[in-house]
Amino acid sequence: MGKEEKKGTIVLENFNSTANLATNPGFQSTLSLGSKEIINEKEYKPFEHRNVAHPNSTIGSLVHLLKSSLGSGILAMPAAFKNAGLAFGAIGTIIVGFICTHCVYVLVKTSQEVCVDAKKPSMGFAETCGAAFEFGPKRLRPWANFARTFTDYALTCTYLAALCVYIVFIAENFKEVLDEYWPEYKLSVETYCALTLVPLVLICQIRNLKWLVPFSAIANVLLVICFGITMYYIFSDLPNPAEREMVAKVTQWPLFMSTVIFAMEGIGVVMPVENEMAKPQHFLGCPGVLNVAMTIVISLYGLVGFFGYMKYGDDVRGSVTLNLPQDEVLAQSAKILMALAILFTYSLQFYVPMEMIWRKLENRISVRYHDLTQITIRTLAVVGSVALAAAFPDLELFIGLSGAIFLSTLGLLTPAIVDTVHNWDRGLGFLYWKLWKNLFIGIMSLIALFAGSYVSIKGMVEKFGEIHVEIANNTLSTMNDTIV
Repeated sequence: MGKEEKKGTIVLENFNSTANLATNPGFQSTLSLGSKEIINEKEYKPFEHRNVAHPNSTIGSLVHLLKSSLGSGILAMPAAFKNAGLAFGAIGTIIVGFICTHCVYVLVKTSQEVCVDAKKPSMGFAETCGAAFEFGPKRLRPWANFARTFTDYALTCTYLAALCVYIVFIAENFKEVLDEYWPEYKLSVETYCALTLVPLVLICQIRNLKWLVPFSAIANVLLVICFGITMYYIFSDLPNPAEREMVAKVTQWPLFMSTVIFAMEGIGVVMPVENEMAKPQHFLGCPGVLNVAMTIVISLYGLVGFFGYMKYGDDVRGSVTLNLPQDEVLAQSAKILMALAILFTYSLQFYVPMEMIWRKLENRISVRYHDLTQITIRTLAVVGSVALAAAFPDLELFIGLSGAIFLSTLGLLTPAIVDTVHNWDRGLGFLYWKLWKNLFIGIMSLIALFAGSYVSIKGMVEKFGEIHVEIANNTLSTMNDTIV
């Protein structure tokens, strides 16, 4: 999971539930898109003008895309199947995976085409969204800057939300282990969230990508080991599939959809990977890097979700590692490895929103206060994410809410809008099929957004109420014991 710093520009190599950084993000959102007038008679060919210092091979790009998608989110898939059932979960995973893949496809395709109009060799996600409006219908061109800015901020919010999920992952896994071996010192999940504050504040003060690379490498090794141990337990003594629900209640489907989107969606990493390819023409098409990678991802996610739910049923938790046996050292070691892997990944994830925030503030602050400002902002951001995680420590609901609000908007709705705007004057196909297709994706994303958010927030409120009732009961019990 490599990271480099190139003249102040950073790029994503990984996002889902794990975030890695790569090189060459394309152009940052501060770049203008150039003249709309056709100056040269010869069509501009972006691929011929790309100057990547260390381009990735086709196989290397496939590995990058796989690594970015196969993160800790895969361990949340059994919980997603709990909200769908075995049969509907298997079919739904394929459908959602296909739609996510198609949205990535249209985003990359649009980027490659607007690069011709803008005469730029490559573009990032936000730049592509802005350029689609800039070179789209005349009435929509004034919205180009808004589209760029919105995407920039949406990406930042997406990563910040994932940070909160990471903290809950860490807290719950540590709690499971320590409660078993030190039962006399049982602490709440909220307390464990708070205990992560000091190490996270310290590790997030690292600003040089070069020093974050070892953390990424360690996290990858730990995740692989943890995944192997988890699969060992899942496939041991599998029950009869007939014992599990085949199709869950319709009211639970939005939570399934938003969880799958959160786990699978890697929209933030796609453009950096494509921009770094030695032969970017191999990214799309059949078989193509995108299709091969997403076929593997969808298959593995479906496999883990299906058999994880078959193994643990409705008792499955937000991360399937939390269902591993409490009395076995191997199982407990997997939980610790998972917590440490997420802890080391946190700083990489944190780098992305900090880069965007600092890019907006850097020129407004005196140079002599840069260090102090950086330390303050980084500390406050970590404190904020820890506080939010502690306020709503239910991992499954938090993942669903993050997927519903951020990734359904960024991964589904945004590409659908961009594709429609880009093709409005270029042709929407026979009987406007592209328009109808994008309307369907847009409606699906809005359903995931509103229904998924409603179900997640409702669950959080109920959970919050249960916690308060439990605290009140414990307080009354303590007072009675004192009086007696």
